[in-house]
Amino acid sequence: MKQKHINFKFHKPLLFIIGLTAMSCSFAGDKGLAYVSNQDGAVTVINLDTMEVKANVDIGANGPRGIGVTADGKWLITANKDDGNVSIIDTSGANTPKHVSIGKNPEFVRVFGDLAYVTYEPSSTSGPPSKPDSKETEKDEEKTPGHIAIVDLKLAQVIRDIIGKPETEGIEFSMDGKKMMVTNESDNSITVHDMNTAELLDTIPVGKYGERPRGIKASPDGKTVVVTLELSNKMLVLNEKLEVIKEVATGKSPYGVSFDRKGERIFVAANKEKSLQVFNAKTYEKIKDIPTGERCWHFSFTPDDQQILLACGKSSEVVVIDANKLEVTKRIADKEMPWGIVTYPKSMGSIDRP
Repeated sequence: MKQKHINFKFHKPLLFIIGLTAMSCSFAGDKGLAYVSNQDGAVTVINLDTMEVKANVDIGANGPRGIGVTADGKWLITANKDDGNVSIIDTSGANTPKHVSIGKNPEFVRVFGDLAYVTYEPSSTSGPPSKPDSKETEKDEEKTPGHIAIVDLKLAQVIRDIIGKPETEGIEFSMDGKKMMVTNESDNSITVHDMNTAELLDTIPVGKYGERPRGIKASPDGKTVVVTLELSNKMLVLNEKLEVIKEVATGKSPYGVSFDRKGERIFVAANKEKSLQVFNAKTYEKIKDIPTGERCWHFSFTPDDQQILLACGKSSEVVVIDANKLEVTKRIADKEMPWGIVTYPKSMGSIDRP
């Protein structure tokens, strides 16, 4: 595919501004920006001061799902399902997007320093879980290993490809930056890799607790890890040794999960429950169900921790929630099937963290 220049489409005519990186452009206020990957489009930019869409970024590729941003805000990264690659976008607008071939069905992105970790699934057809009568597809997904590609953002190339378990999904890093944890959907496991060598250190089977682990997030103090089980409507709590210490019932089809910055609450996007659920992070008692929209998978706090933005693909919107009152305050229309969301400056969320 021919590379295209980043194209910003602004609400005000004849307005063209370069420079997202230092938050210097007019639509980047004091509260920062949110980037939303749209599976049927490109990337939407939301001004967090006004909670309005201010630009659309042409990533030069199709089907962006996973999304990440570097700590300095210089590079925005998307995993593009339809093209089997990742886009590396210069947020200053000074350079055309770079594209790095990954493999079939790239999905989840986590950025660590100048590296992007991208899960991809050679066997997966994407979409909802296989139906019980889809025997061949199910067997293929159960046997074919997923991968984690490590992309050097400066070199714009894959520097390592880790063969994982079937259907690699979510990625989380240990708080000391030494280990990477990966959820594996059809394998019903969590795998742990050394961040430097990529060596497989441990495999934690979770099949006896439920099916299809997807979201994964470590607490801010690093003492616990939570994992959502999509087909079993529950969340697992693991200790520092990655031993399961508690099962917590959730709404239907939980996916994205995150602690708040203080580690006091846990938020779970329960997809088919059409709810963002809030739990006490000490007692694991449910605090509240916040009605949302359809197919809401990923969310992010704003950098000031005062609001939460939730990407709801099937209801074509980004839902804005007051993080203290736990109430919906706004719905931002987005008709291109929003999938993931991150902010700059970085904040807590189901994909990223500070």
